[in-house]
Amino acid sequence: MSDTNPWGPATGVGSLPGGDAREAAKTVTGSFEDFPFLAELPARGPGADMIGRTTGMLVDLYARVEPSGWRIGDRPGRDTKRARSWLGEDLDALEEFTQGYEGPLKVQAVGPWTLAAALELRGGEAALGDPGACRDLAGSLAEGLRAHLAELRRRVPGARLVLQLDEPSLTAVLRGQIRTASGYRTHRAVDRQLVEGTLREVLAVHDGPVVVHSCAPDVPFALLRRAGATGVSFDFSLLTERDEETIGEAVEAGTTLFAGVVPSTDSPLSDPGGSVMGVRTLWRRLGLNPGTLAESVVVTPACGLAGASPAYARAALAHCVRAARSLADNPE
Repeated sequence: MSDTNPWGPATGVGSLPGGDAREAAKTVTGSFEDFPFLAELPARGPGADMIGRTTGMLVDLYARVEPSGWRIGDRPGRDTKRARSWLGEDLDALEEFTQGYEGPLKVQAVGPWTLAAALELRGGEAALGDPGACRDLAGSLAEGLRAHLAELRRRVPGARLVLQLDEPSLTAVLRGQIRTASGYRTHRAVDRQLVEGTLREVLAVHDGPVVVHSCAPDVPFALLRRAGATGVSFDFSLLTERDEETIGEAVEAGTTLFAGVVPSTDSPLSDPGGSVMGVRTLWRRLGLNPGTLAESVVVTPACGLAGASPAYARAALAHCVRAARSLADNPE
């Protein structure tokens, strides 16, 4: 890794199978010596899932589990306490396995728009339909992330923190495709400038590298770049020709691509060079300098690995490292 590159060559997206925090931290730090991440273990139940985990970070906003999903409430209940307890376990385990570590370290949280699409207000409708609720949610998330990052700096003082916001619902929010509680209609599309401005405010809580992840189709690369994302994480298999021009512009502007080239559920793994063949081909088509590949691309699984078997998850993480090495050794 060059001195100017704040990333490692490969990392994970966030979630892993199983429920043992120490085992997860051991696997992550053993697999990614240059770019570990704080693992998420949703198999433990509500509060360990990506939405529940992030609601536990919110400041002065609380949520509880209802049959329909997570709903904003008046006070912290057992679901909030459980989410915070599991996050504490994960932080304890990460701290144990990163003693003396001084490289990049990635932490994930759900971004403001996916959170607004997932969290219900008291009446059962998504917060997304209430502009005031969206503002409050983004502000609470920003404060919570500041505290979370400060806690990580205290626990792993030598690490260079990388903040990842998970926004799988972002494209649906922009297109007005989030369904209302009845299921018969959809919430109105949110103005692109408002989406961009809110993301910019939340990303600005971290003065280091920030990446936005979405494993949905049609990731809005240009919008994310304008909002301040220094990296974009995506499922490489979902790219279309329409995406290529904006990807080329993003790379030339210095955006790092977190290319999800390794399947996130149990699948036969090709040789490492084959996994990144599509990245090399894209580089050639865009006329980009092959020598910049290793600096501009971080190899990851296509999405989180929560749905994989433990054995496959370990194999997929190791495969990411080998594929990144292949990319660096044979960029052409």
